[in-house]
Amino acid sequence: MQEAVELGVSEAIRRGRFAEAASLGLRGYGPEILGFLVAVGPSNAEDAFSQFCEDLWRGLPGFRAQSSFRTWAYTLARHAAERVRRDPYARRRAALSDLGPISALAEQLRSTTATFLSTQVRDGVARIREELADEDRELLVLRIDRQMSYAEIARVLSGEAASEAEVSKRAAALRKRFERLKLEIRARAEREGLLRKRAERGDA
Repeated sequence: MQEAVELGVSEAIRRGRFAEAASLGLRGYGPEILGFLVAVGPSNAEDAFSQFCEDLWRGLPGFRAQSSFRTWAYTLARHAAERVRRDPYARRRAALSDLGPISALAEQLRSTTATFLSTQVRDGVARIREELADEDRELLVLRIDRQMSYAEIARVLSGEAASEAEVSKRAAALRKRFERLKLEIRARAEREGLLRKRAERGDA
């Protein structure tokens, strides 16, 4: 499916059919992007999704394909979440009405997906995730839930303009950070009774 979305978006952009490209991209990745935003910031995920849709719509003509469309979309989503966190009272949801031919699709995705997703990040280890630093939470979601490579995650976190050397260096650092986070989360989950301690399981 991902390959088909990428090819469809790329061809639509090549032909200058940006509304078609945006629709294909949102249908293919919209639900998972919103899931990412719910996981990294449940309280303002819908506002961030609105901002993301606006940024996607306005940014498509300048998309340089230095990464996959999916990676670029996650970069936009992360930046949108950051802006909403800095300005949580802005009336960002109104932006969807300005998106022309994709406004109805964006609204449909937001309204039908957000409520379902917001109930899935509240308990157990997911609750612990919510209390992590923003970038640590983003790293976990992109690596575990979205199964992105460390290079792809480094591109999302660094931005499309980052050089290959910068991306490679950051990817190596993210790999180490991810392993550290897994250990920290397991230890906390055991302390809070979400997992049995290794000694109780008879582990070496």
